[in-house]
Amino acid sequence: MSEQPPEVRIKNFDEVPYGLTPEQAIAEAKRCLQCGKPKCVAGCPVEVQIPEFIGLIAEGKFVEAACKIKETNVLPAVCGRVCPQETQCEEVCILGRRHDPIAIGWLEKFCADYERLGGHIKLPKKQKDNGKKVAIVGSGPAGLTVAGDLTLLGYSVTIFEAFHKGGGVLVYGIPEFRLPKEIVDIEINYLERLGVEVKYNHVIGRCKSIDELFSKDAYHAVFIAVGAGLPRFMNMPGENLNGVYSANEYLTRSNLMKAYLFPDYNTPLIHGRSVTVVGGGNVAMDCARTAMRLGSAKVTLVYRRAREQMPARNEEIHHAEEEGIIFKLLSNPVEIFGDEEGRATKIKCQRYELGEPDDS
Repeated sequence: MSEQPPEVRIKNFDEVPYGLTPEQAIAEAKRCLQCGKPKCVAGCPVEVQIPEFIGLIAEGKFVEAACKIKETNVLPAVCGRVCPQETQCEEVCILGRRHDPIAIGWLEKFCADYERLGGHIKLPKKQKDNGKKVAIVGSGPAGLTVAGDLTLLGYSVTIFEAFHKGGGVLVYGIPEFRLPKEIVDIEINYLERLGVEVKYNHVIGRCKSIDELFSKDAYHAVFIAVGAGLPRFMNMPGENLNGVYSANEYLTRSNLMKAYLFPDYNTPLIHGRSVTVVGGGNVAMDCARTAMRLGSAKVTLVYRRAREQMPARNEEIHHAEEEGIIFKLLSNPVEIFGDEEGRATKIKCQRYELGEPDDS
């Protein structure tokens, strides 16, 4: 799939992959062996009927393919972009034993985008209203998925979201160049058209308790989908210096609060000429690639293990390397130093050697 060249994309926040053309999608879909016992379905957490939707793409039935996915996954445009297919459905693809596995994620993204951009989004039939009310606390991936599944089963669903926008980590955590926020908005609008009610700026625990959702609002069940929003620090000297951010704060300021669109949005965010990111997962890649796009001349990613042990997706590591991110591996910070005004200026790291594998 064609992409923005690295030297171009580091100067913008546009989505990196351009997406498949219809001709490319059909050609890729026709590679599918249509296995009698498809392991890819078992490898999918929500058991999307992968051979069926790929077969529809091979026939040029793109809207029908999107509808097939939505039978078990209400967020195909999101999952096609950020779901780790290479360790799930694509990892067990039989074709992948000797060749490249079917690009299931690319095909999911293609048909979801085709349906959306062409104005072909259709609402599926819902089961009859069963008279049961369900409250969902949080509108991140888990909350939205449960809401979509339950409303199709005939439940009356209300989502309570603490922020002014829905999507949870899809909005505050994942940068625009990986997941355009317009797509998240459209996916939420799809759920609202199905009958899901979303109440923003509602912090359950403050405006009302979970007990009150049952006793006063007469909900029959409450699903808590608040995510993992609190950062974890390393408890090393210098963490309280100006210019030291948790990934949570850094990405929230850039994504949800639109610091990347300054001066159209007046969200304060320190832009360092030289930025160091600690970690080797997808969040670390998001921070490093965001810093590069915000104008940093040098971005270094410090990770305590080797490249092979990085938990980030291979695609994200590859993109980061293309964009000029420096990888300082087998290293871990032990102290951050600052100047007389309390601003972080340098970081001290300890070199590591790989030992025998353990549970961590």
